[in-house]
Amino acid sequence: MKLPPGKIPIDILKEVVFKNLGAERSEVVLGPAAGVDGAVLDVGSKNAIVSMDPITGAIERIGWEAININANDVATFGVEPAFFFSCIMLPENSDSKIIETISTQMHTAAKELGIAIVGGHCESTPGITNPIVVGCIMGLTEKGKYVTAAGAKAGDKMILTKSAGIEGTAILASDREEQLKKVFSPAVLESAKGFYNQISIVKDALTAFRTGGVHAMHDPTEGGILNGIHEMADAAGLGIRVFEEKITIEPETAKICRYYEIDPLQLISSGALLISAQPEAADKIVEALCQAHIYADIIGEFNPNPNKRILMHKDDSAEMLPRPISDHLWTALSH
Repeated sequence: MKLPPGKIPIDILKEVVFKNLGAERSEVVLGPAAGVDGAVLDVGSKNAIVSMDPITGAIERIGWEAININANDVATFGVEPAFFFSCIMLPENSDSKIIETISTQMHTAAKELGIAIVGGHCESTPGITNPIVVGCIMGLTEKGKYVTAAGAKAGDKMILTKSAGIEGTAILASDREEQLKKVFSPAVLESAKGFYNQISIVKDALTAFRTGGVHAMHDPTEGGILNGIHEMADAAGLGIRVFEEKITIEPETAKICRYYEIDPLQLISSGALLISAQPEAADKIVEALCQAHIYADIIGEFNPNPNKRILMHKDDSAEMLPRPISDHLWTALSH
């Protein structure tokens, strides 16, 4: 089977990857699971939340993204990210300037979030054409004081912060600027590149978790909002009904997606946060987020039937919730 770009399909994860996990250890409270972006370890009086992600499709701000994208995964547990390791792989014949650029970006982003960079590796790697940064991040919390992406319950409301396609919009506006400036004004492109400033969901997640009533959180990355919703539903074994008109799509995202003929709901969406909340707590969470100057809205609700995943369109028509095969960023970057 030839693999699509980006994340490998969930059936290969289950049939191959999850069956080859080494030794069993009692300290592992939560190991690899579909739709769950981190592990939970027992470390004495506390739990450690650990996650790992590579940055491969972004060039301009790769070090900054490495910190923020990884920090997001720990924050979705309701836990503050604290310690970061990186593996930096550079194309052959790179000069020291690129190391300085990536390291400076990582330092700035980590300092803003209160994260210590505590170790890693850096090398010149044969066979690659663009830098790759793989990050591993950890956070500590009191035992049991966290949620996972698998915790949604039937009847829960689904809340979305910010908008669809945030990261994808920023990447395309930056990495395809020469192409896009032929059709879009400088103002549109500068605004789209500025979407990088929305990519952290640490504040979103901690605000929601501390408000109470949160059962699960997940940041939709590859595959966009639609894949993020499926991942949460897969992890909990539930169905969901989603209202398309409640999902915000910023004008810059809509324009760039129209140009590349891609779906903004299937475009990498780091910067948005999906929250599954008790029905009676949902409005309070939305209010707390808005008071923190984070736009949020209720976009759907979970149901007990995993085969009933519905996308309601603005004209009241409905279809089965599309499951992305590959992130539409890769489609756009192939132009």
